[in-house]
Amino acid sequence: MPYIPHDAAETAAMLAAVGVERLDQLFDEIPPVLQVQDMALPEGLSEMALQRELEGRALANAPLRCFAGGGAYAHHIPAIVWEIAGRGEFYSAYTPYQAEASQGTLQIIYEYQSFITRLTGLEVSNASLYDGASGLAEACLMALRIQGGDKSILVPENLLPGWRRVLDSVLGLQNIRLVSVPYDRATGTLILPADAGDAAALIIPQSNALGLLEPVDALTDWAHAHGLLAIAVVNPLALALLKAPGVWGTQGADMAVGEGQPLGIPLSGGGPYFGFLACRKAHVRQLPGRLVAKTVDGQGREGFCLTLQAREQHIRRGKATSNICTNQGLMVTAATIHMAALGGYGLQQTAVLCHERAVRLRELLTGVPGVSLPYGGAFFHEFVVRLPHAAVAVRDTLLGYGLLAGLPLSDWGMGEAGDLLVCTTELLEEADLLAYRGALTAVLETL
Repeated sequence: MPYIPHDAAETAAMLAAVGVERLDQLFDEIPPVLQVQDMALPEGLSEMALQRELEGRALANAPLRCFAGGGAYAHHIPAIVWEIAGRGEFYSAYTPYQAEASQGTLQIIYEYQSFITRLTGLEVSNASLYDGASGLAEACLMALRIQGGDKSILVPENLLPGWRRVLDSVLGLQNIRLVSVPYDRATGTLILPADAGDAAALIIPQSNALGLLEPVDALTDWAHAHGLLAIAVVNPLALALLKAPGVWGTQGADMAVGEGQPLGIPLSGGGPYFGFLACRKAHVRQLPGRLVAKTVDGQGREGFCLTLQAREQHIRRGKATSNICTNQGLMVTAATIHMAALGGYGLQQTAVLCHERAVRLRELLTGVPGVSLPYGGAFFHEFVVRLPHAAVAVRDTLLGYGLLAGLPLSDWGMGEAGDLLVCTTELLEEADLLAYRGALTAVLETL
């Protein structure tokens, strides 16, 4: 990106055009605690001197071992992923409207769709969505179109709270009723109501916000027995190890949606990420977004093209199934390369490592005096520990030990004050797990 300086007059004109007086007002939505206040630099530095100055300041950012999860995860990303995704033909590409000039991009999306259908066990995947949460809102709208009438959506209370807020925004503003399904405070898993009321679909998180695995077979069969569609909310990496939504229960889930970030996308302060959405072929015409298909031309040569563009305003406009979804093309490119590089075996082994290290860390932490487990059910790679002190205070103190220790459930309005959601991935080794136990032991002795 070129460096284009602006003089004071030009800067003042631009600020006046957007209605602010100072540059820092453009960033006032960032909480003060997260803003850097001491970035004043000496005047007139050469490029080399400036680089040395910034390198010195960067040394003050102590690296943290990440034990936080809750919907976004620190995974290893092979170097090949962004080396290829960063190539000009992928990095700058947008929507592949001209098939004859976009075969590479179209093939990437086609391969992505194929990978997602294999992971989810469903027949069709679209070309991605903005993120997992908005993808879930799209799945709910899709369910309402399929079911017809004025119906509601059953939403688990142990769904990630941020996802619930997106549902409130997208669906609530369309006067779509969201009916909360409570969870058992003793087990952490869903309690189904006696009847489904007028609901169109049941959302089934696997795993839920507490890291626990739900009885998905029973939940899916319950939904179908009451005339509901089953919408699976899943972690794509976990699907390399757990049962695919397409074979949940007797008939399988009707849709599967999730956040694609674990597939080669860095955390990056919260994005950009991408959402995936797969469904049964019977529902394909209600699927938002675009699809890429493989075909042959008049000479019998294999090629790729866009098909069933149910979303595109330039084709369907007001009749489009959605006008807010998007193809996060660069993220999908990276995810496709990531899945291809690891292969089915590599994805499965990564998932196994995540789980094994979570089991090991839970064993270590329950040996620390005062630490207990509020939930004893099956989990994938994150779990809740109950601390004898406020989890927020413990987390903040552990930052001094170089550990991002987890997510206090109190931040989500869930659990008790001492409940901390802890996550492990393949990046954490035995030494890191032992260091966590040692640091937590020391902190609890001093608080």
